[in-house]
Amino acid sequence: MCRSVILWVLLCTSVAAHEMTPTYPKWSVTQIEGVHKTTMSMFNKREDVKYYEIGVFDREWKPIPFVTDYKILKLDYLSHVKFDVYIGSNNVDKAEYICSLSKLRGSKETKTMIASKICSRFK
Repeated sequence: MCRSVILWVLLCTSVAAHEMTPTYPKWSVTQIEGVHKTTMSMFNKREDVKYYEIGVFDREWKPIPFVTDYKILKLDYLSHVKFDVYIGSNNVDKAEYICSLSKLRGSKETKTMIASKICSRFK
């Protein structure tokens, strides 16, 4: 009984997430020796979420150190943002994924329950 109720709720709920492009980013060299960068673009299709956390991970999903203007981006509903991600040359070959995770805020007005995580994979 419980499984059928959960299945019904999942099937009847509309799903809206965010988008992150490119799907297969590439690292490029910068003017600073030993530093690489990639430029990502994100679009928010979720009216209930305004903040997204950026992360870079290896093949085992362990975090890799990186630098960007903000690790948590504010992105209003139906807005776009471009951001650069910088990484040291010693971690370029280890980096497998760059991900954005919706940050949920609890309040009495909104009942957001589902976080969305979008990942792009380095070639």
